[in-house]
Amino acid sequence: MSAGAGDRRAVVVIGGGIAGLAAAHRLLDRGAAVTVLEAADRVGGKLLPGRIAGVRVDLGAESLLARRPEAVGLAREVGLGDRLQPPATATASLWTRGALRPMPKGHVMGVPGTADALSGVLSEDGLRRIARDAQLPRTEIGDDVAVGAYVAARVGREVVDRLVEPLLGGVYAGDAYRISMRSAVPQLFDAARTHTSLTDAVRAVQAKAAAQAASAGPVFLGIEGGVGTLPLAVAASVRARGGEILTGTPATGLRREADGGWRITAGGRVLRADAVVVALPAPAAARLLRAEAPAAAAELTAVAYASMALITLAYRSADVRLPDGSGFLVPPVDGRTIKASTFASRKWGWIADEDPGTLVLRTSVGRHGDTAVLQRPDTDLVAVSRHELREAVGLDAEPVETRVTRWDDGLPQYPVGHHARVARIRAHIAALPGLAVCGAVYDGVGVPACVASAYAAVDLLDGAGHGVRQLTAAPVRTPHGGAGE
Repeated sequence: MSAGAGDRRAVVVIGGGIAGLAAAHRLLDRGAAVTVLEAADRVGGKLLPGRIAGVRVDLGAESLLARRPEAVGLAREVGLGDRLQPPATATASLWTRGALRPMPKGHVMGVPGTADALSGVLSEDGLRRIARDAQLPRTEIGDDVAVGAYVAARVGREVVDRLVEPLLGGVYAGDAYRISMRSAVPQLFDAARTHTSLTDAVRAVQAKAAAQAASAGPVFLGIEGGVGTLPLAVAASVRARGGEILTGTPATGLRREADGGWRITAGGRVLRADAVVVALPAPAAARLLRAEAPAAAAELTAVAYASMALITLAYRSADVRLPDGSGFLVPPVDGRTIKASTFASRKWGWIADEDPGTLVLRTSVGRHGDTAVLQRPDTDLVAVSRHELREAVGLDAEPVETRVTRWDDGLPQYPVGHHARVARIRAHIAALPGLAVCGAVYDGVGVPACVASAYAAVDLLDGAGHGVRQLTAAPVRTPHGGAGE
């Protein structure tokens, strides 16, 4: 069967996560006939709305980086503009050295511009080590460098272990000593290339951010009802405009035909298309591309992933007394199991408004290379979360409901040289006209990055490479990557 209709260009999008749906939405804007194939029984990928104790919550990603236009713009295009909300509070803490401590202001992904306000988080030796940065000779970073290695060389390991790790690990569930600075914190990488001192580079990034902040609006936005409602709204818009979305339909074969078109085998059926967008995680993309793009598939096979789990807990509000703020992060060096906790009812006003008598919290566990904790049953993950919440904030109440959501192989890792791997993948794909790739593995793990990646893929199908060039020159920065966030 054909995926198109009449003389319209027929495009099959393989993958119904937010990247694939954004690509489908943009393709419809360009007049294409679109079919989306999704292996799971639902769309949305890592964006998942749910309920606990009758209250709507996110069981996946919960916020959008609002200082990029892509995700917020897409939300407005599909009718969610009036449901966009900033956090009710964005004041977070660190649970470290046995106490909750205010998250220091004036940092870029945990890297401070000065040692001010770090007392209690760092030791006296750690504070003195930061001051040495100004006297050190330049550290050459070349084409890329690991965030942790570079920061430790400039301002000491304590900054990495107690500040950078919890922030960067919260985004990638990875190891700061392996994660690429160029890919994960591009604004800091660019500044570090032009400054001898890292603290000088941080202050330069902060100054630029401050100059933009006055007119930029909130750093983050959520969506009333959950960010997980975004892919549902995009899917509804795609269908309303004539696009077809087939769930429970995994693509198992992709071959180029003699006329330059594409033959897709999926769920016992065969589709033919003028073009294809592959919006899948790296392992699935590698399997699908192996026949026609073996070099790209080999590169994708080498991408590592981290798994994690979110533990959502609902309490009676009357039973809970929490400190101020939106939650806390936990440095791995402190030896805890949970790596963060979000006071969801505090952070998002729409959750509190929906049921003032219920208070929702969530914790997260799991880091790259640390798979043992995720082998434990759900009941154990709830128990350890409750134990550590008791130690951190004195929460000893009995939850009225709990829910564990596991994201196996959910987060691609960006090691040193990741940008070069992505460039090689795209070069191999470019040799096959009518084929493009997009998603979290290429341009960033946040929602705006996935949407930007999707738009760039559509541009490539139209013969325009400016979207990819823009992403290469100015990557979508990592959430928490700005001054004071």
